[in-house]
Amino acid sequence: MNTADLPPLALIAGPTASGKTALALAAAELGQVTIVNADSAQVYRDLRILSARPDEIDMSRAPHRLFGYVDGAEACSAARWARDAREQIALAHQTGRVPVLVGGTGLYIRTLLQGIAPIPAIDPDIRSAVRGMAVDAAYIALRQEDPEAAERLAPADTTRVQRALEVVRSTGRPLAHWHDQRAGGIGTQVALRPLILAPPREWLVQRCDSRFLGMVESGAVDEVERLLARNLDPQLPVMRAIGVREITAWLYGDMTRAEMVEAGRQATRQYAKRQYTWFRHQLPEDWPRLEDPLTPYLMELSAKRLVNSN
Repeated sequence: MNTADLPPLALIAGPTASGKTALALAAAELGQVTIVNADSAQVYRDLRILSARPDEIDMSRAPHRLFGYVDGAEACSAARWARDAREQIALAHQTGRVPVLVGGTGLYIRTLLQGIAPIPAIDPDIRSAVRGMAVDAAYIALRQEDPEAAERLAPADTTRVQRALEVVRSTGRPLAHWHDQRAGGIGTQVALRPLILAPPREWLVQRCDSRFLGMVESGAVDEVERLLARNLDPQLPVMRAIGVREITAWLYGDMTRAEMVEAGRQATRQYAKRQYTWFRHQLPEDWPRLEDPLTPYLMELSAKRLVNSN
């Protein structure tokens, strides 16, 4: 089928603080769009400030979907989010709107477009054993049991190293085997209009630093105090979000305020770097990439390309 016959799906992806939200709102000024969140932190109701979720004024400018819709006591998986995103994209099409997918969570985007690997449930004993290992020991084991995954992952990427190791130990097959059998993606069912924001790293670092300090000064501490009052499992994603651990350490007296701000800035910069690398290597090379900071002219030009078919 010619892509001209398919319903449109605009995609704005890129590292944190690269200007994705501003561009999505610029697109909303040019046409009938529905903005759909694709950021794993912004799904949580408890993280409005620390996730840089659009505020009520911005969200009033266009329909916003999947922002702050999951309680922090739950863990939102990529599979759940992709199911919900498919529903919201279909609803936007039914009402004649262009869905604009906005976010920096590569796993979410890939799961939606390419589908999900049908990995069987992991044996609880294996999961417990793997997650009890030090990250260096887990990586050494992964190099022996799934060398392809080990080659692809950073040794310090605790979550992904543990996931790959528990999969190969529980299923007897490497992670790549399951990824080759992905199903449920919508990539062939839409006319995708992607744009990857990849601004200069020095510019992005400055944005990350000023953003985190702004969060601290604009209510992030109160946000973390409310989270701590809920006594949630510290392993939940909402409790491991950037800023939560750093501010918690300050509130408990384990850091000075200056140390907390610097730790939060550093964590934000490191996260942006990982996103930058992921988008460079994991997405198709022919997807358009904007490597300059978003000036008003570039903002308008990019928004037009996302919303208009010509």
